Amino acid sequence: MNHSRRRFLKQAGLCTAGLTLAAPVISLAAAPAPAPAGQGSYLDSPKALKAGRWAMVIDTRRLTSQALLQRIIDACHSYHNVPDIKGRQEVKWIWTDSYQRSFTDQNDNYPAKALTQRSFPLLCNHCANPPCVRVCPTQATFKRLDGIVEMDYHRCIGCRFCMAGCPYGSRSFNFMDAEPHVKKLNPTFPTRMRGVVEKCTFCAELLAKGEDPLCVRASNGAILFGDLNDENSSVRKALADNVTVRRKPSLGTEPGVYYIL
Repeated sequence: MNHSRRRFLKQAGLCTAGLTLAAPVISLAAAPAPAPAGQGSYLDSPKALKAGRWAMVIDTRRLTSQALLQRIIDACHSYHNVPDIKGRQEVKWIWTDSYQRSFTDQNDNYPAKALTQRSFPLLCNHCANPPCVRVCPTQATFKRLDGIVEMDYHRCIGCRFCMAGCPYGSRSFNFMDAEPHVKKLNPTFPTRMRGVVEKCTFCAELLAKGEDPLCVRASNGAILFGDLNDENSSVRKALADNVTVRRKPSLGTEPGVYYIL
């Protein structure tokens, strides 16, 4: 009798331990795993735009109108259901800031007045060496082979390590349910749940349909987007014809967003 009881308790303990160990595995399996960089459904679409490394060139000389800058922001935020929250809990994919705050590595002591009076559009830089990817403990943030740094919101645990690792302030944390703060909900793009981080994705979901990013389409030609590895692409031609800068290049992150000043 005692032998049978010991065997029963041993088997019950093993089952309990097995369930405890298996729980995280089951949880991860239930969440859609991020597609391997540059692979998966993105390349399965025959219409998808493809590149060796996507990059952006922003001609700030053509973005002197606040109305145009706001149109670019609105095009992105309205499509991606970015909530309109003011203050420290603000969520943003594209925003604007001053020359001094945008380009802190520039050592010009007396910058041109035209620069100091201008606002500059800022977004995720989709770095070649993204620190946000290295510090993410769940691989919720990952880099694809085409250079886009993307997120799997189902894997995000809200630790905000990626926010601490990003030197550009490109990530926002959802402190609350986003839907009540979205002016007009776009049913074709999912809202993010409370407790996860979000950011610009270079409109990866539109690239898969063969469409350019929304900010590019709303910029009247001031924002170029293309393959940095293709010398005949619009971005490479713009880089060849203009002097450009990137944000905080000294950090070695190799940003994928260039600015013509």
